[in-house]
Amino acid sequence: MLKVLLVDDEMYIRKGMYELIDWHSLGMEIAGEAENGLEALKKAECLQPDIIITDIRMPILDGLELIRAIANSPTMEPVFIIISGYHDFKYAQQAIRYGVQDYILKPIDDEEMTATLQKSADLIRNNRKHAFLAEEQASRIMLKEIIKGQVCKEDQIRYADMLGMDRQTSIMIVLIEILIGTEMRHITVQHINDLLQASGGQLFNVYVIEEQRGRFTLILLWRDSHQKRRTDDTEEHLQKIQKRLSEQLHADVALYAGTMVNDMSDAPRSYAEADEASRHKFAEPGNVIRYSDIKDKPLYVFNVNHEEVDPLILSLEERNRVACHAVVEEMFKLFHRRRFSPQAVTGSLVRCMTGILAVVHEMGGSEAGLQQLKSLAEQGQDGWNLRLLKEAFVTALEEAEQYIAQLRTEQSKGDINKIKRYIDSHYTENISLKSIAAEFYMNPVYLGRLFRKSYNQYFNEYLLQLRIQEAQKLLRQTDLRMYEVAARIGFQNADYFVTQFEKIVNMTPTAYRNLLKEEGLRGAE
Repeated sequence: MLKVLLVDDEMYIRKGMYELIDWHSLGMEIAGEAENGLEALKKAECLQPDIIITDIRMPILDGLELIRAIANSPTMEPVFIIISGYHDFKYAQQAIRYGVQDYILKPIDDEEMTATLQKSADLIRNNRKHAFLAEEQASRIMLKEIIKGQVCKEDQIRYADMLGMDRQTSIMIVLIEILIGTEMRHITVQHINDLLQASGGQLFNVYVIEEQRGRFTLILLWRDSHQKRRTDDTEEHLQKIQKRLSEQLHADVALYAGTMVNDMSDAPRSYAEADEASRHKFAEPGNVIRYSDIKDKPLYVFNVNHEEVDPLILSLEERNRVACHAVVEEMFKLFHRRRFSPQAVTGSLVRCMTGILAVVHEMGGSEAGLQQLKSLAEQGQDGWNLRLLKEAFVTALEEAEQYIAQLRTEQSKGDINKIKRYIDSHYTENISLKSIAAEFYMNPVYLGRLFRKSYNQYFNEYLLQLRIQEAQKLLRQTDLRMYEVAARIGFQNADYFVTQFEKIVNMTPTAYRNLLKEEGLRGAE
């Protein structure tokens, strides 16, 4: 609510203003009244009003003198609205010179006053917005200059005053990373700042700037002069900050802390240490990592070997999800145990993705069927911890597994059609499921299942059907002996041919031929 101070030596004018205007709808409240300029000046210093509505002619201190006095005050910048029963151009001229928003004549018109108040409110809010943005921008620039070591010596004192630093103040730089993986959330620096302002209490001040989406730089100015106590408290307060951010943002939050330094010129070193601590995020347990804990621990910077990737790709090709998950579990344990750097983890996963893509290309597919793997590869290493990364990678692998299975189905359909055409062309030869499987480099059991699934008929049934149909044709069109017919259609044993023919046609080959002859004779009569 904007605060309004009413100043008029006539009480009924002041009381009438209460009833005349709907203050609440304007976002305003009357914070106080005064019957002369001197009383108004005292109340203004106490109330710090946003708007002062004042008469011109009043005892002791008139309206213009009141305006002049407040205009010279370094602590007050209210908007003035003059109400007067005198239409005096000289007064109006002076009022404008003092920056008065409007000059309204008595008797007051409620619509005119409401419009003037609304205009004043808009002016105040707009000025405050610009002032806030200018202050925020200046503060952000100043803080960035400090952590990057771009503050010249003559500016260090001025910057220290602005930040409230003294000789007993120490600086610690902490990087904040919001770990949300592929989730799309924009967390503002103002939100982080609001959550942390109450964290330090009397112990430290908090300043936050945004580096990039989901990553912030936290500057802690410790005021405790006792160095040992301050160092002992660091871990506890960092844990509290991490917990508060995680709970309030409903997300995993990681803190990477540099060491505490006693001079502004050393802030870049603390920042560099915090950045180095962030490179250990996949190697260290917990979500608070301090440079002092990792400074002597080397990181592994190479990708996993092809020998470690091959079992993963094999499990996908075999559609063995249990084996796939087991390989991923061991791989991520390796990342943590051998202290892989973020770049090494990313490179290792890309190596896996490249291998999977090669298999997909060999099967006639494309990266369009691997959208989750593609998205994961494009994400980079920010915004992840190992848990989130593993979950996203497993989900992407399951998509890849389904896509490879789909490609295999499509490929199998093409293969089985070729195989059927081969059978249709070679059924009179001595072929079998085993010989055809060898011809097409397939497992005979798998081929038999694939054939039945594709044509709803066993291979042997289909082959026999083709051969009997050809035998019937030969019996109708030739005088070949039974053993000759059998040999022509791929049977090595004439008796077996007769048995199979009778099973399909429900009569022997001889009976079938004789039946045709009898029908021919009847037709000739």
